[in-house]
Amino acid sequence: MPTLICDCNKTMPLDPQALGRALDENLTLHSTLCRREAGAFQQAVKSGDDVVVACTQEKRLFGELGTQTEGAVSPIRFVNIRETGGWSRDARGAMPKLAALLAAAKLPEPEPVPTVTYKSAGRLLVIGPLAEAERFAAVVGDSLDVTIFSRGGAGAQERRFPVVGGKIVKLAGWLGAFQLEWSQDNAIDLDLCTRCNACVAACPEGAIGLDYQVDLLACTSHRDCVKACSVAGAIDFAREPVAHSESYDLVLDLRQQPGFAQHAPPQGYFHLPAADVSGPTALQTVLRLRELVGEFEKPKFFTYKQKLCAHSRNEKTGCNACIEICSAEAIASDKHRQQIKVNPNLCVGCGACTMVCPTGALGYAYPKAAEQGTKIRTLVSTYERAGGAAPILLLHSQERGQALVEELGRSARTGKAQGVPANVIPLAVWHTASTGIDLWLSAVAQGTAHVAVLATHEEAPQYLEGLRAQMDVAQAILAALGYAGSHLSLLQSSAPADLDQQLQALAKRRGAVPAVRGRFGVAADKRTTLDLALDHLVEHGPAKPEAIALPAAAPFGNILVDKDKCTLCLSCVSACPASALQDNPNAPQLRLVEKNCVQCGLCATTCPENAITLQPRLLLTPERKLPRVLNEAKPYGCIRCSKPFGTLKGIELMLGKLAGHSMFQGAALERLKMCADCRVIDIYSAQDEARISDL
Repeated sequence: MPTLICDCNKTMPLDPQALGRALDENLTLHSTLCRREAGAFQQAVKSGDDVVVACTQEKRLFGELGTQTEGAVSPIRFVNIRETGGWSRDARGAMPKLAALLAAAKLPEPEPVPTVTYKSAGRLLVIGPLAEAERFAAVVGDSLDVTIFSRGGAGAQERRFPVVGGKIVKLAGWLGAFQLEWSQDNAIDLDLCTRCNACVAACPEGAIGLDYQVDLLACTSHRDCVKACSVAGAIDFAREPVAHSESYDLVLDLRQQPGFAQHAPPQGYFHLPAADVSGPTALQTVLRLRELVGEFEKPKFFTYKQKLCAHSRNEKTGCNACIEICSAEAIASDKHRQQIKVNPNLCVGCGACTMVCPTGALGYAYPKAAEQGTKIRTLVSTYERAGGAAPILLLHSQERGQALVEELGRSARTGKAQGVPANVIPLAVWHTASTGIDLWLSAVAQGTAHVAVLATHEEAPQYLEGLRAQMDVAQAILAALGYAGSHLSLLQSSAPADLDQQLQALAKRRGAVPAVRGRFGVAADKRTTLDLALDHLVEHGPAKPEAIALPAAAPFGNILVDKDKCTLCLSCVSACPASALQDNPNAPQLRLVEKNCVQCGLCATTCPENAITLQPRLLLTPERKLPRVLNEAKPYGCIRCSKPFGTLKGIELMLGKLAGHSMFQGAALERLKMCADCRVIDIYSAQDEARISDL
């Protein structure tokens, strides 16, 4: 796979020999690859191998040049080494980082995944004041089928677009499948209204505006408007509210308060409040609306394994983390089926649900965790092979996060900033909430001195809370194992100057890492990856504690059982989704495999005696992987055949509760002390029992 590097008119101090050694490749340094030296690019794309071009600024130009080159068959990959380090103040020391970025660009593309399809015929609903709604409708009406939902204001005399009005009951859906439900509760039927304005002129209170709706607070029931509209018959104050429902593909909401309260509204919905109707946002919205006609696809970002889900068992709720953190309201509870439901049409691919999922029931599908892990391992190993020390990984989003890093690089080139430090490796991810404790700890085990997550205004507040909580857990583990320093941080920045200051401080945060680098791969299963990372960190950690106390958000922990309350009914065993709680088929025992416990709380919620308490911690002794007895009791033997069929405490508790009941007196109470077989035998052999055959 040939690599083409360019110092962009000698503005970057690139060392082709050092980069080539790290990549096991002979590199030629270019200065004007996109201009005078374009022939080298044309020659490379004829090879048939994937070609890596270390320039993203001229991506379009290179693409066009490739299509115009006879015999060009090579796929082209682009990587930015200029703004990410080549233009920084310490660019001469950034060769290990640049080598790492080039090596990561050579990795295979993410494997294809199932897609979600949207179909839009261009049916646009505009909600808002009539004049503004008509103005936007006029701009897009040539390419979209527009319907206006009037919310007051004065409209044009000419009826160019259908107008409906009333009280909105419900607005739901997504691109190509929005559903509007409203109640027509106004006296004027807009379908029958001819806009002759006779009612407006006749109303003595001025209660009727040019939106042709009656202000009932101003109306004093003269009903002059009804007489004026006698021919058209559009006004009827006695009409009962009529329920309507209609489907649309797109929604433009001009109201001050949006119709969707969630942080990430559905695709195809655009909110443009009054303050933005004349600004650049309005133009961008119009352009995006015009583009959303046709058939569109996006990856199905998540995978779901119900068997692992700790959300619900026996109609009891345990883990609710994914529902609470989802900013698109795409996840809902389905207690009847003992699972969650994820709407792929509403999912925006943030991955926050996979970050907080303790079991790995929700997994991030595009790119997969294993693919992300391979990229991180490639970055870190190449960086160290090229002579770098203490690499810092900067995770940022592919949109605003990446733009912010590039803005910082340009500021550094003009001397207004220092740029991305030489030991800080930027890594673009689909969304900053899509990585979690499994990838972070794996990165540290493989030699990453610090992992920073860059948040901009794109992130929902609950994402930041989730990231901090997960980082607290990971940092507590690393600190207890004796790895000195800070290993995780959440950066919040919206301007290049702020990011520059934060990155300069970040470059000095060098947490300790294992002396022996982890060479394991990130697995598809989250818990497997966590076990691999923890085993490596524990094995090479300076400290060897038996257990580590963790914050409440930890996916590891112990179960404490109040033996005075517990009757060993074992309802907690059937509720446990992770097989952490187990019974013993040979004795009345409740056992725990602490390695499997995810602290979902289903056992505590299910326990009828409230005998269970969760204890977040990480046990590091070999007992963590072995069954440990939490409670045991003497078996209770049948009074007829002596076969054990329950626990002594459980049977005694049952006898105590039922002793005063009228149905359990005398022989009936004694039968409670028998096993199921002997109970039936005793009933049929008793002489004083009534039988159905005797009736």
